[in-house]
Amino acid sequence: MRITLDHLRRYAVGRSLFKPTTLGRAITKLGFVQADPIRAPARAQDLTLRHRVVGYRAGDLERRYPTLEIEEDFFVNYGFLTRAHHRLMHPRTPRTKWPAGRLKKAQAVLEFIREHGAVHPRTVDARFAHGKITNWFGGQSNATTHLLDEMHYRGMLRIARREGGTRIYTVRETPAAAADAPADAAVAAPPSADQCFDALVNVVMNKYAPLPAASLGQLASLLCRGAPQWRAQRGAALARAKTRFARIRLNGVDWYWPATESPTAARWRTDDGVRLLTPFDPVVWDRRRFSLFWGWAYRFEAYTPAPKRKLGYYALPLLHGERVIGWANLAVTEGRLRADFGYVDGTKPREASFDAALEEELARIRAFLGLP
Repeated sequence: MRITLDHLRRYAVGRSLFKPTTLGRAITKLGFVQADPIRAPARAQDLTLRHRVVGYRAGDLERRYPTLEIEEDFFVNYGFLTRAHHRLMHPRTPRTKWPAGRLKKAQAVLEFIREHGAVHPRTVDARFAHGKITNWFGGQSNATTHLLDEMHYRGMLRIARREGGTRIYTVRETPAAAADAPADAAVAAPPSADQCFDALVNVVMNKYAPLPAASLGQLASLLCRGAPQWRAQRGAALARAKTRFARIRLNGVDWYWPATESPTAARWRTDDGVRLLTPFDPVVWDRRRFSLFWGWAYRFEAYTPAPKRKLGYYALPLLHGERVIGWANLAVTEGRLRADFGYVDGTKPREASFDAALEEELARIRAFLGLP
């Protein structure tokens, strides 16, 4: 069967919005869940998982994080990923080297945390009082929090859990060295840089397929922020990816997806339901692909000055079947969910089934938020 853009669009929606499962299995299937601190009406990671986890409620990921085989860290963006994928990025070698003074501060903090176990940033700041620094917004930030973030990125610390959304840090212990293994134990050679980068590219493809060639290249570049020690491998890794993934050229655009899957398979068929997606949901994350699939430009405007916004502060793309037809801005006021909608065509679909499907989605959101 000849593959069309309709097939690719249906495939993208169907494979990403898989049948809801357990929280651990959903994260494993996604490979990576992007995080964002804004609550409108919930954090992005919760809004992503509610479609893919049975009975998911806002905050479940934070509550259950210590019991799951996952880590918070920077991948292509900041978020949550499996420990198996996390190990592929470490030991991480940052692009800039710390001056001796900062390294000394970090070592002192490391020993303090090692002694105390899991600590809140306030506890560290009370001990060291590093003061304030100018952040990238031009405002003032806590210097201790900034140092803890850097230590986490460099692999010295990990996130043990969160308390009220605040990261609680503990020392990241490295795996035991091969020399510590019994003499008769079979010790596998560690994966090479090429093998690690290829495996990480596979995670990206598994989450965002099908991908236009330019988006695949963009994500390979973003991987170099999660694994900066392998920047030199990017070009070769991208070339290898383009040979092992399936490919088709449509209207001048090269598309790629896992070679084991077929975009024309019946399993990707979607229903006519309505879903409100986070701006970071894998269905809509790639704005280039979004425009190719749905013919309009979705914009994330949380950081756009209010007078210049066209869609709203935190507009959630509105998926109807396999098409994104508009957006909604949600807010909780006096314990009630308020929803304001906008439509690409200027008006909502006329069929009564759409109204029923939309109300079902709003009911799911109320349950997810614990609202009446």
